[in-house]
Amino acid sequence: MNRLIGFAKTNAASVLVTRSLQQQNFKMLSKNYASKTPAYNYVIVGAGSAGCVLANRLTEDSGDSVLLLEAGPKDTLLNSKRLLWKIHMPAALIYNLCDDKYNWYYHTTAQRHMNNRMMYWPRGRVWGGSSSLNAMVYIRGHAEDYNRWQKQGATGWDYDHCLPYFRKAQCHELGADRYRGGDGPLHVSRTKTKHPLHLAFLEAGQQAGYPFTDDMNGFQQEGVGWMDMTIYKGQRWSAASAYLRPSISRSNLTTEVKTFVTKILFDGTKAIGVEYVQGGLTKKVYAVKEVILSGGSINSPQLLLLSGVGNADDLKALGIPVVCHRPGVGQNLQDHLELYVQQQCNKPITLYKSQKPIKMIQIGLEWLWKFTGEGATAHLETGGFIRSGHGVQHPDIQFHFLPSQVTDHGRVTPTEEAYQVHVGPMRPTSVGWLKLRSANPKDHPILEPNYLSTESDIREIRQSVKLSRELFAQKAFDKYRGPEITPGSHVQSDKEIDAFVRESADSAYHPSCTCRMGQASDPMAVVDPETRVIGLENLRVVDSSIMPSVVSGNLNSPTIMLAEKAADIIRGRPALCDKHVPVYNPKS
Repeated sequence: MNRLIGFAKTNAASVLVTRSLQQQNFKMLSKNYASKTPAYNYVIVGAGSAGCVLANRLTEDSGDSVLLLEAGPKDTLLNSKRLLWKIHMPAALIYNLCDDKYNWYYHTTAQRHMNNRMMYWPRGRVWGGSSSLNAMVYIRGHAEDYNRWQKQGATGWDYDHCLPYFRKAQCHELGADRYRGGDGPLHVSRTKTKHPLHLAFLEAGQQAGYPFTDDMNGFQQEGVGWMDMTIYKGQRWSAASAYLRPSISRSNLTTEVKTFVTKILFDGTKAIGVEYVQGGLTKKVYAVKEVILSGGSINSPQLLLLSGVGNADDLKALGIPVVCHRPGVGQNLQDHLELYVQQQCNKPITLYKSQKPIKMIQIGLEWLWKFTGEGATAHLETGGFIRSGHGVQHPDIQFHFLPSQVTDHGRVTPTEEAYQVHVGPMRPTSVGWLKLRSANPKDHPILEPNYLSTESDIREIRQSVKLSRELFAQKAFDKYRGPEITPGSHVQSDKEIDAFVRESADSAYHPSCTCRMGQASDPMAVVDPETRVIGLENLRVVDSSIMPSVVSGNLNSPTIMLAEKAADIIRGRPALCDKHVPVYNPKS
């Protein structure tokens, strides 16, 4: 594409110098650590969305050896290449979302602004990480999210520099254009359902005054439309399917599963490897070039802290020797809250009957035989992005519509014919933190998201309820609409809505920003724009934890983009850039 910018000629000399220095550094490190066994050029901790991308891209260079360590198992049957149906059947996502077999099963502290509820945070512990557990919704966020990153100190991470990596990653079934990729590893499909409730949602959204957008990941995020999904030929297309499995046969890639990494090994301030436990044995492995943490927004900062990288006072209090004082490690924790506005359906067209045992067996058998039918989708096929009011620059509320009833992360069996919208604000101002509970690596860290600690967040989620009700009240739903289930018709005043929110809102599964990217001069930044941990050598973090702020949408697609871009940085490749791509700008 002629608009795609590689290296400018003026930068060519500096690139050659950089590569020369890298080669000299490599030779020096090889002399010091290659004699240690085992040793690899790169050791990647975590085979989640980012780790799978890095394992694939770094092993494209045949001269570089890579070890990928994953705490959980493979996403296949034991000693078999057969895929686990509970992971790879799109409709079966709830099975693993609520099961600790492939899930870290985290919980937050009691949230003082939410009736002291401890919130459940599922995170993937399996090949593919959370991309093997999520709802497969492919959303990039808004262009202004990435321009904001640049303003927050992540130089070179604006929309101009991120869009090409979204395209590089993606293989959209509708083909390539200025916004979509057509030949990347990550297959993305567009829903083709004719379900009357999805069609009613799209019509109702337009009746409520929102535009229809034919691609919420393209020119115009704002509006209602069909969701893009990481589903390919009826199967979940996780990062493991997209990136890891195609590269697994390369001789320079080694993978290990059920490895519990306990600390990073340092020689002074230089990362030289990691220590891990596997099968009850403690092992060490060495990295000639770099150690790369891709454990996600909880595990990566936890491992840094356990290894002596973080707030010095906190580390000393736990008896952990301080390697580098980086007070930002574990800080800046951000997440999206959402809630369900549920409506009873007066026609038997929801997924209620599909969740009965006999019907579920039929759906499962069809999927196992042909990868088709109701098992081949997550059913979150329509949604939208809207602005909560005039003067908001770009959408700050997201809808996911579902022609079914889901309660408590799917742990409560549906009781009636119903449909619902998952809705919540996209750019919360409540910020929390993560800290070690103890120096024991097996203890889950303390997770304090600090939900609803600002008036603006309370106001926005209250508005989310009101706007959802307004949408469901449109004419398009007249022939389907029964009584409101939640919040319920008795909940009307702002005070009553706020009470419902405190009791019912939950995580949208988007914890992020705990090792945020910024300038080396920023004392609270953890990594620089090259993804290197500030103050240390040969150590990077590449996952959703390095986002400076949470994006306006789901996090899987941005995490994969981030890893694609980081892979080019690590390999010394020129940064992709596409300037002046048009983006919708609302008139009011």
